[in-house]
Amino acid sequence: MISFPQPDVENFFQTFSIQSFTVSPDESQLVFSTNLNGKFNLWAMDLPDTFPYPLSFHNQGSSELTYDKNGQYILAVIDNDGDENGQIYALPPFGGDLKRIRYQHDAQHMMVSLSKDGKRLYYTSNKEDQTYLKSYCYDLESDKEKVIIHGKDTATYLYAKSPNEKNFIYIKTFGNTYSLAYAKYGEKDVLLTPETTQKHTVLSPAFITDTLIYFITNYDSDFSYLARFDLEKNEFTKVAEVEDEDFIELYYNEAANALYVASEKGVIDHLYKVGLEDQSIENIDLPASVIDGVHLAESGTLYINAKSATRPSNIYQLKSGEWTPLTNYGVPGLIREELCEPEIHAYSSFDGLEIEAHFFRAKKSVSNGHVILWLHGGPQAAERATFRSLFQFLVHRGYSIFAPNFRGSTGYGLAFSKMVEGDWGYGPRLDNIQGLEYLIEQGYAERNKILLMGGSYGGYMALLLHGRHPEYFKAVVDIFGPCNLFSFIDSVPEHWKPLTKQWVGDAVENKEKLTEDSPIQYLDTMTKPMLVIQGAKDPRVVKAESDQIVQALKEKGREVDYLVLEDEGHGFSKKENEIKVYRKVLAFFDQYITPQS
Repeated sequence: MISFPQPDVENFFQTFSIQSFTVSPDESQLVFSTNLNGKFNLWAMDLPDTFPYPLSFHNQGSSELTYDKNGQYILAVIDNDGDENGQIYALPPFGGDLKRIRYQHDAQHMMVSLSKDGKRLYYTSNKEDQTYLKSYCYDLESDKEKVIIHGKDTATYLYAKSPNEKNFIYIKTFGNTYSLAYAKYGEKDVLLTPETTQKHTVLSPAFITDTLIYFITNYDSDFSYLARFDLEKNEFTKVAEVEDEDFIELYYNEAANALYVASEKGVIDHLYKVGLEDQSIENIDLPASVIDGVHLAESGTLYINAKSATRPSNIYQLKSGEWTPLTNYGVPGLIREELCEPEIHAYSSFDGLEIEAHFFRAKKSVSNGHVILWLHGGPQAAERATFRSLFQFLVHRGYSIFAPNFRGSTGYGLAFSKMVEGDWGYGPRLDNIQGLEYLIEQGYAERNKILLMGGSYGGYMALLLHGRHPEYFKAVVDIFGPCNLFSFIDSVPEHWKPLTKQWVGDAVENKEKLTEDSPIQYLDTMTKPMLVIQGAKDPRVVKAESDQIVQALKEKGREVDYLVLEDEGHGFSKKENEIKVYRKVLAFFDQYITPQS
């Protein structure tokens, strides 16, 4: 008999992902951004065939893809090494060189859409106003451009245009939990939710007719729901909701006179079909746990990019009530049953608030007895039931992983999400400490066998926990985390700055609180070995944040390993860099564990 060696961590390194996708108007071609050759490029499949072929060779990620309504070209928003300065390019369906359509160095172009005839391009950019943004209509035939919307008091984004392209919906963003939607209706700017002092959000607005708008909001509610606004009647109406679920995205199916509505509940997503005539709600079973992207074809066929904890991103097609996978990404050399499905735990925090958490438990046969506390980014995001090769290969090597959705996380209602605003360093910090105490009390962790790792806000929290609670941890990994809330507020992208007062705090008014919550204040107690990872082109948490903490700790003679990726931003866009980081993390943790006796 032929025997094969057990798969090693290298198998997890070779797992591929999908960023964005689109489908041609006649549904004969699927185009998606994937790192199939190690770097992100555009690939395609001729449906119903599912054999991929390359369209581009630019080796950069694409955050948005849009097919011309006549099927003549594809628009792609592409940045450079993760700098998030997306430029708009076009390429033909058969691929080739990218043609610049809207390009300005060091500027962002986003929210791209086309007119029905494919002659006009709509988008939002910071190219002329870095703080408040402008939205444009660019005529592809005449090469003329005009401003449709110009933000005045905060970052403002164009979200939808009416079928006749005379009315527009824009959203003014004051914070992650405070955004207002307006319709530009003739000479009027009409607020889509009733006047109130209560801060709430509006998401995913869509025109059904030139004057009828559907959208998602949590106006006067803890959880978001489906609403509509009639511009002719100046009338707001609540349409549909599901108890204890946050509606997050909607898609209009004109053929069926229905909406597909995605919702978030804790760690998983749900999908519903809402009939516009009778407001009926039909639950649609999903082939995965979390939706990463949706395309609704004119025929009514639904396509989604979705993933689960044990299955990476794949594209699925819903036709005649059945889901068909169009891609088949997995972990090479392993079947799903060999991967770790997380347990869902709930525990009471220091003030009685219930916190939900993932627990990836290593098998007894391989466990080294150590638990890694993983802290998600955002902070107004969540650790969802999504695939992380980082988690799976660490569990494969014997580490268990505990990932709490501390206060401020999304998917648990507006009030829960707002709890982190102006309190980055107290409530969430103690939620995580209480989570460790829960693990220890339940016998899932030993007090002297805990490691710490987080990215972005999670990197910030890893630094803060290291400084304020070093007794819990043997070693710490910080992945592009802010260390100083004052310098962080000063260095975020310009269009984020109007949001920072609500989100983080005011540098003058909240000086005492921001000082207390800045990890840089706790250098004396940061005594454990550290690995710091940073993208040199990161526009969100700039390299100076990591430089600052590394230099300060080294001056105190602390053990700090610093890895800077010169061609990355706020994440890992290249497989070789992802592998480099994961190998580094594994080697770093392996230094500080002792074999279980």
